[in-house]
Amino acid sequence: MEEVEWTRRPKPEELRVGLISWAGSYLTFEAYKNTVTATAKGLGRRQTWEILVSNEHDAQAVVRLRGLQGLYLLCEADGSLCYGRPRTSHHGCFLLRFHRNGKWTLQCIISGRYLESDGEDVFCNSRVLSAYHMWTPRPALHVHVILYSPVNHCYARADPTMGRVWVDAPVPCLEECGFLLHFQDGCYHLETSTHFFLSHVDRLVPQPSAQTAFHMQVRPGGLVALSDGEGGMLYPQGTRLLLGLGSNPHRGEEWFVLQRCPTWVSLRSKTRKFLSIIYDVEVCAASEHITPMSLFQFECDDESPSLQLRAANGCYLAQRRHRTVVANGHPMEPDTFFRVHWNCGKIILQSPNGRFLGIIDNGLLMANATIPGPNEEFGIRLANRPFLVLRGRYGYVGTSSEHDLMKCNMDQPDCIHLLPCRQGIYHFQAQGGSFWSITSFGTFRPWGKFALNFCIELHGSNLLTVLAPNGFYMRSDRSGTLLADSEEITKECIWEF
Repeated sequence: MEEVEWTRRPKPEELRVGLISWAGSYLTFEAYKNTVTATAKGLGRRQTWEILVSNEHDAQAVVRLRGLQGLYLLCEADGSLCYGRPRTSHHGCFLLRFHRNGKWTLQCIISGRYLESDGEDVFCNSRVLSAYHMWTPRPALHVHVILYSPVNHCYARADPTMGRVWVDAPVPCLEECGFLLHFQDGCYHLETSTHFFLSHVDRLVPQPSAQTAFHMQVRPGGLVALSDGEGGMLYPQGTRLLLGLGSNPHRGEEWFVLQRCPTWVSLRSKTRKFLSIIYDVEVCAASEHITPMSLFQFECDDESPSLQLRAANGCYLAQRRHRTVVANGHPMEPDTFFRVHWNCGKIILQSPNGRFLGIIDNGLLMANATIPGPNEEFGIRLANRPFLVLRGRYGYVGTSSEHDLMKCNMDQPDCIHLLPCRQGIYHFQAQGGSFWSITSFGTFRPWGKFALNFCIELHGSNLLTVLAPNGFYMRSDRSGTLLADSEEITKECIWEF
């Protein structure tokens, strides 16, 4: 697979970070006062900053910091900070320096003073660098990630049978390519899809510990490097590209592109055959078993119902002459965009000519029907997600020792293990093996004895909704309690996964 087919420009969410002060608190925009503080203890929307780079060279870059509200971090002449729009070309510009310990410093271009915090307030007063000016960057993207090596043109892949991680996957379609990136006490722990952790001795271990804690260097653009804090760097080694600690990486081997875990799905016709690529480009419902050629990357614009399906050959499904649908499309071709309709967990695809995709007698995929019926409905199943990690408007879905109900404002998530029931229908299993249960108030507990049906519908490349067993959509609530009480799909019903 050629590199150009699977690498892409970073998405905005992959360029965002939280900035942690020496006191362990986050740089925060205070909306009600239009000021900036460093008092928050968790990473939320007001603690998330997009790093806009205008010039980068080696260990430094000229940047602006933009919040999710679209306004910028600005340093005034008296050293105070505010939140607004730049008045001049240099207003709001900082010289960002990357330090060997993974810390960042931000120096105001106009005044030459460093961004610092006293544990609560934030200001730019001093031109003499000290520990108070050090900020720890924390990537703000969803914790379910993939790691791409630009040098080796491959993705990291966990091997649970060998207890190792290799950097040898040309296409990130396997669940073994997904990792959970846990942040704890200033360090990162890399958890595999089978819930083992990468350790300093290059093997997978069952529990997180000091031996699984890595320091992270972060560069704008989604580049990261992991180290043990004692001179060892994590990079692919040997002919098989084993991911392990070493002290002599070449040509930037230690740098990885950190991206959200992509969504791969399988599609099944009413005859219970999987859509697969045969003869290089033809799409046919012929296989009773899932193969790599039965997997499609689900790429959907968050702002529109248009969907692109990318096959493992690197090309997109496209409608061609005589209404045939084949896998030879390119990213920007209009013929590769299909309109999505959902029906009780099943998906209906409408081609650019207005006709609906279905299976004809010889098993080929065609855009024939003017009105969709059972032949145009496809069962859809997440192919590379044995579990879900859900993030809403107020944080991750998880449990707290202080509450018996499921929460939706957690800094660290719980994994929701998926037990497929029917197409689009899943049982939600908690980490201890019990099932999710729902109360008469629409709240959830993670220790039910019986499996309940949850209906999942995808609304973006990494966005979904969940229809709960009570017939209402699951949503995040400002109180922090996870609820299923919404009849309509609102912003609080959309979950990043």
